[in-house]
Amino acid sequence: MKFKSRKRNQIAPSREKTSPLAPAASDSARCLFSSSDGRRCGMVRWEDHPSLCLFHARQEQQLLEADRIGAELVSISGEFKTAHDLNHVLGKLFALLANNRIPPRNAAILAYVGQLILQTLPSVKRDVVAAGNHNAWEDTLRRAFPQLAAPQRT
Repeated sequence: MKFKSRKRNQIAPSREKTSPLAPAASDSARCLFSSSDGRRCGMVRWEDHPSLCLFHARQEQQLLEADRIGAELVSISGEFKTAHDLNHVLGKLFALLANNRIPPRNAAILAYVGQLILQTLPSVKRDVVAAGNHNAWEDTLRRAFPQLAAPQRT
């Protein structure tokens, strides 16, 4: 068996692996996302993001949007002890779904949970009244509606 020797001017084939989707680029033009095991994304950085490829930039945007949506779905009083609180949250949920900011499946699940909470409100009122007295329920409503508890100025 004979080995062919390379001529001095011949260049050895490159062993770098390049993605067929991403042309060869310098390291600074690559996505900076690193996985939990330390591997780095090999895609080219997206031109509209300073450090990530299109895929990882979209993932980042979805996480940021989820935080904003969670903050928007807070009830007026911070609790779910009144129908008004639930109505407020379900109205926001409707707007998020109509603006396509939340998947329909997530909206359906949240609406169902809201329905379950709404069905338990009479029991919550009974428990609060039984634990204190009727004034305890009125105190709960005042905390839920601080704008109504303030004296009206004319």
